[in-house]
Amino acid sequence: MTRPPLGDGLRLSVGTLTALPVPPPRRVDGQVAAVAMLLAGVPGLLLGGLAAGTLTVASAVGAPPLVAAALTVGALALATRGLHLDGLADTADGLAASREQDQALAVMRRGDVGPAGAATLVVTLLLQAGALAGTLGSAGTVTAAAVTASAVVAGRSVLAGACLRGVPAARASGLGAAVAGTVPPAAALAAGVVTLGTMAVAGAAAGLAWWQLPGAAAAGWAAAAWLVAACVRRLGGVTGDVLGAAVEAAVTAALVVGNAVL
Repeated sequence: MTRPPLGDGLRLSVGTLTALPVPPPRRVDGQVAAVAMLLAGVPGLLLGGLAAGTLTVASAVGAPPLVAAALTVGALALATRGLHLDGLADTADGLAASREQDQALAVMRRGDVGPAGAATLVVTLLLQAGALAGTLGSAGTVTAAAVTASAVVAGRSVLAGACLRGVPAARASGLGAAVAGTVPPAAALAAGVVTLGTMAVAGAAAGLAWWQLPGAAAAGWAAAAWLVAACVRRLGGVTGDVLGAAVEAAVTAALVVGNAVL
């Protein structure tokens, strides 16, 4: 009997999306990849807890809101080895390159950061820190921690949608090729409903209206969906860099909208 891929999928998800040292999966195939993307919210919870804890401690010791927000964004970058930020920069450079698909992919593969990537990183980090600082300053630590954790979870759980069946890989190898098109739509929908429902409950526990955290998460998913669709048109599919960029787009939009709705 084939071993259920839940354990392998969880190990692949945590090992790929965080810096935590976990045993490698026993096997990696389309089924395991699908489970890993569906479970991306689990490492998102770990990272969201880290971010919320960093923000809470920094605020408790008297750090100004912007300093606390910058420390939180920095802690997230360290906990993910900067993986998603690197993907965001590479994707921006690729989209800004020549209209030739092969040349754009070659630019992304080089790994160095060009002007478009650098500018995108700066703007993204400023938006994240600024939105988080605004929420902390206007709504308090508990609310800001809840918004932060939910945005981080939204950023990771978006990967299930980015890897839906029918979404092609831009290359024949690499992380994108391993996970692209592996997630059944019904499973992604179920995971999304569970995620939004959990956020509604968590938001109510933090004193927010039931729709505020799910609404911010949905805005993040919409931003990531737009980015993935643009990359499929421009690059012919998704890569590991595109998936990292989708994570950062979702986190940023969720933080900005979360600040706005509060």
